[in-house]
Amino acid sequence: MERSHTKLFLALTHPEVPAAQTGRQSASGKKRSLLLQSEPLAAALLGGAWSGPIKPAATVQHKVWSGVTQLFSVLDDEYQRLVKEHLDPIFGASRFQQMNEMAGGVERVGTVTGDDEKTLNRSLGASVVIVGTALVAGGAIVPIVLICFPLAIYTSLVPLKRAYRALFYERKLKIPVLASISLLGTWLGGFYLAGGVGSVIFFVAEKLIFISQDRSHQKLVSILGQQPRFVWILVNDSEVEIPFGQLKVGDVLVVGAGQLIPVDGLIRSGHGLVDQHRLTGESQPAEKAAGDQVMAGTVVLAGRLYIAVEKAGSDTIAAQIGHALNNTASYQMAIDSQALQMANASVPPTLVVAGLAWLWVGFEGAVSVTGATFGFNVRLTGPITMLNYLNLASQQGILIKDGRSLELLNQIDTVIFDKTGTLTLDQPSVSHIHVFGQMDEAALLAYAAAAEDRQTHPIARAIVDAAKRREVALPSIGAARYEIGYGIQVEIDGHLVQVGSERFMAMQGVVVPGAAQLLQADTHDRGHSLVMVAVDDELVGALELEPMVRPEARAVIETLQRRNVEVYIISGDHEEPTRQLAWKLGVEHYFANVLPADKAKHVERLQGAGRHVCFVGDGINDSIALKKAQVSVSLRGATTVATDTAQVVLMSATLEHLPSLFALAQQFDANMKAGLAISIFPSLLIIGGVFFGHLGLLGATILYDVGLLAGVGVAMLPALQSKKEE
Repeated sequence: MERSHTKLFLALTHPEVPAAQTGRQSASGKKRSLLLQSEPLAAALLGGAWSGPIKPAATVQHKVWSGVTQLFSVLDDEYQRLVKEHLDPIFGASRFQQMNEMAGGVERVGTVTGDDEKTLNRSLGASVVIVGTALVAGGAIVPIVLICFPLAIYTSLVPLKRAYRALFYERKLKIPVLASISLLGTWLGGFYLAGGVGSVIFFVAEKLIFISQDRSHQKLVSILGQQPRFVWILVNDSEVEIPFGQLKVGDVLVVGAGQLIPVDGLIRSGHGLVDQHRLTGESQPAEKAAGDQVMAGTVVLAGRLYIAVEKAGSDTIAAQIGHALNNTASYQMAIDSQALQMANASVPPTLVVAGLAWLWVGFEGAVSVTGATFGFNVRLTGPITMLNYLNLASQQGILIKDGRSLELLNQIDTVIFDKTGTLTLDQPSVSHIHVFGQMDEAALLAYAAAAEDRQTHPIARAIVDAAKRREVALPSIGAARYEIGYGIQVEIDGHLVQVGSERFMAMQGVVVPGAAQLLQADTHDRGHSLVMVAVDDELVGALELEPMVRPEARAVIETLQRRNVEVYIISGDHEEPTRQLAWKLGVEHYFANVLPADKAKHVERLQGAGRHVCFVGDGINDSIALKKAQVSVSLRGATTVATDTAQVVLMSATLEHLPSLFALAQQFDANMKAGLAISIFPSLLIIGGVFFGHLGLLGATILYDVGLLAGVGVAMLPALQSKKEE
């Protein structure tokens, strides 16, 4: 046996020793070391330090130490993976999945990347080991000294560091201060079982608080993350594909229908329809041609543009908004949860009572009091309550990324809705059909819908949908000739049909009479757009398109108003369409012609007047306002920067669940108050027992655990009720 150990040691540390010298030889007679036969194992044990020749003893020891550290690293990685995959989802599998979906397929949420979370997970595991060892060992001194004591020191480091920060940097008595005093007193008194239980409770609470807050780990929002990996540029009249990172100022970028414009620039040639509402707030797509400016973050709906690059990357307007966003303080980051606030408030009186207990009954009494504060209970039951309501919300299609928003919703008295894309849909609808000649409305719509039938942009879909609703049969297209840009030109039943804007008609030589020009001006003032239709170079009519209001918007706003919430509409669009929408939805207050940076200023003005603001938006231009508001809400399918910034995402991509969000917040507040009342009573019993009933640490721990179980029971009520309803 001893000899085999020697062989293994020689094989691991002296790879040049032939196999024959260790008593090992392959069947073929070739001499090989044991390490060469088991190279992967040896490499793992030696931490990848395999080199071949004999090394001095110090180097061997270094290799062995490296192997040990690497082994611990591998074990830690495996432990962290198990926590991520099996423990974290226990606290809300559906919410866990939704947050990963909102991460764009990348598992940011629940992925253990931060050092703080890794340390937290290790401390929680160590605390569990302390409890298990203390239970099994009883009063045996060896396992206590060899296992419990080192782990006790390790688990105390986290609260001690936080206590130091609270005392010497924040100048506040916070719960880590009390936790440190309680744990140190417990360890010094030799009460390892009680200390282990208290340590488990502390770290479970830390874990729950961490999970209930925004765990995306995306500290900086990157608007530029939406850029394509490759782009096409014009080189000597040929289109060449290059990596986006190689694009430089002066290049001519080629962008087609359906593609994102990734730069700020000037159109050299081409014409098209560009949707820029998520950057500027304009409700109608903009017609763009040679000489017009375009901006990064906008989308070409139809046509093809050749853009001379003026700004790319961090110099674009969209990137500047992102820079401002990343340097804007988040409201949520500046506050503690309600549970933490109550727990911290309990620290000073608890320390005073503990000091009196030390003078009155002794050291054990003081330790009993420090571990019995209701603040510890609330600090655990509060996050449990919060997580239960966060999970209830996720089951209703509401992803609340940061639980503090659930608390803040009870204070909200003002809701600001972005107009375009939030209260309205991306696709407009045909509101009127204007006929200028003898052609009837059905025939006019049939020609327009047939021409647009194969197009995919929102205006084309609106025209085709209008024909379907009216059950208008579409004529077949013969020799089609598409000229996509401001409009489209096709041949139908031997007639040349042209559908597009006033500019398109002028380009095709179609005369636009004065009545049509007046109609164009009127519809523009009302925030509508006009699509003109010509047959054989003669204007025969026009289709008026208006932004389609979300069907649920009116009911949602009325529900909020019944809650005494004041509603505002804010928009980068013109005054008249914003005013008309506010009137249609029964909203008294609105802001129009608002620049992206000014949206946040309106939020700050209302906050300065004492209002608590919830902002609901979907665009890049809403992102700073979303971050400034007490509560921020976006819709699934909105821009990535909006859903990353918002603390709440409506997963149904509609506003219908917004009233449910406020109702859940109200129920959460009632549950928290009930939990607080139950947590205070056991603490009072323990304090009374210490002073007047000679209650020791064991009895205090039992009473504390009974109170804790009662508090957890109240915290779990929403989850139990939800299961009954199912």
